[in-house]
Amino acid sequence: MTDRRRSTRFPIEREVRYKTRDQRSEVFTGIGKTLNISSSGVLFTSDHELPPGTRLEVSISWPAQLNENCLLNLVARGRVARCFKGQLALQIQQYEFRTQSLPGRDQSVSGAK
Repeated sequence: MTDRRRSTRFPIEREVRYKTRDQRSEVFTGIGKTLNISSSGVLFTSDHELPPGTRLEVSISWPAQLNENCLLNLVARGRVARCFKGQLALQIQQYEFRTQSLPGRDQSVSGAK
């Protein structure tokens, strides 16, 4: 069986916080764990079953630090690609790294897909 994915997936387990981004419907928020991450998507556990196409923003505690002393979060936005047995797959459309600092003083480095 051949893997047809565009990007290599890395088995990284980190805490993820997520929220829906659709202003016309009920907002869902939750906490889960990443199962794997690639440059184009992230698979994580979820208590919510959200339909494909749902717009999400996720914040992932990143394992590396900036300058060896500043914690980072990866914040990604995109759409649910699939939902299956307590797992959500997010197709990343935009992302940025944010430092964990005092509220209102976040700096970011971003990229778009």
